[in-house]
Amino acid sequence: MRPRTALAAFGLSCLLAARGDDNPRPRLAGLILDGTLDETSGLAASPAHRDTLWLLQDGGNGPYLHAISKRGSRIATFRVDRVRNTDWEDLDAFAWRDDHWLLIADTGDNGGLRRTLQLHVVREPEQLVDGGTLRPAWSIAFRWPDGPRDCEAVAVDPNANEVLLISKKRNPAQLFSLPLRPSRNVATARLLGTLAPPIDETTSTSTSSKADSRRDALGRQVTSAGLSPDGRTLAVLTYDRLLLYPRNEGESWAHAVKRAPRTQPLPWLHQAEGLAWMPDGKGLIATGEFSPAPLVWLPAQP
Repeated sequence: MRPRTALAAFGLSCLLAARGDDNPRPRLAGLILDGTLDETSGLAASPAHRDTLWLLQDGGNGPYLHAISKRGSRIATFRVDRVRNTDWEDLDAFAWRDDHWLLIADTGDNGGLRRTLQLHVVREPEQLVDGGTLRPAWSIAFRWPDGPRDCEAVAVDPNANEVLLISKKRNPAQLFSLPLRPSRNVATARLLGTLAPPIDETTSTSTSSKADSRRDALGRQVTSAGLSPDGRTLAVLTYDRLLLYPRNEGESWAHAVKRAPRTQPLPWLHQAEGLAWMPDGKGLIATGEFSPAPLVWLPAQP
């Protein structure tokens, strides 16, 4: 058995062992075994197709969206026409103007070299036909207000007609917004503020060794995000935990993320990079980048 397969089997056995009580706890929902889907970087739950997830893969792969079952088996693959996968890093599904949409975030920038980035919005197909083609209904070209940065987390707030974006490597992570339908050819993201860290991070920093601090800094990097179906909770995925930022009625996200989030550690996931709210709003699905990749259900109330 290959080391990666052995490690995956160990992780899955731990998840399965944790399913014996009635408390909401992380549990195994499925497993992506398709060897062609081995660099998942974005995940979204379909609001139009029951028990279906959409995923995309990192830069270096083609411009494809893949529909998979909640158990992890591939249903269909669509080519997104007239765009490149420069560095696709996140995916979101949302309902807007009586239709269902998918937003592709071509926002990865490991080297901090990209002056302009893109978001592509495609209409979710009514039929899941393998080998089909999708074409963006519109694309959003944008830049950051103060120079390049890496970003792997986006979420659409359709009620506010905006896209939320969270930086990856900066500490604390920064929250930005863009109009869902900008009036300019190249929009400029607007800084809303910074994300408050979990309470345990603020209390442990002073006692951490340098090695622990480096490891913790890596674990805190933001890799995905999503907005709950009711629009009240922003979920943020890092390499080692799930952060949940609820907001009050009428409150802006700029104020909501100033409060320390509710948190829960992730079960075993190798390089957690995909996160999706389930349509019922009671939980989320997270997955890692490498195959075989568990699909882990996480409760929305840790």
